[in-house]
Amino acid sequence: MSSTTTATATATTAAAVRSGRAVVRTVWALRILLALFFALASALPKLLALPAATTVFDAIGWGHWFMYLTGLVELAGAVGLLVGRLAGAAAAALVVFLVFAFAVQLTAMHGENAGTPFLFMVPLAVVAWNRRGDTAALLGRRR
Repeated sequence: MSSTTTATATATTAAAVRSGRAVVRTVWALRILLALFFALASALPKLLALPAATTVFDAIGWGHWFMYLTGLVELAGAVGLLVGRLAGAAAAALVVFLVFAFAVQLTAMHGENAGTPFLFMVPLAVVAWNRRGDTAALLGRRR
């Protein structure tokens, strides 16, 4: 192999490593930001029964137990996003959770803020896709 070919291969490998590190950092940033949102901005108001949350769940009509359950699911998802092996499964579960939130917003809330779940589904899908190997391994161990 010539020195030019070796230099080109080395440069290509270095670029791939830098690109891989950038992806890892980006996914970590997404995981942290999403976990902060789900824990602090979404779960906490429900678990503390703040007036804004109780008003929404009163409109849904399923009682406060459902508000607390929703808050717990969101908090569990937030924690799962920060745990390496669980991040993909947590992200996928939160996407499914948001699909149901979309349906509830369309029906019980008459479409008000119905697009909001989609803003979070996209980065969650990126995390779920990036961590799909961990999710497959996790599901494979459970069988």
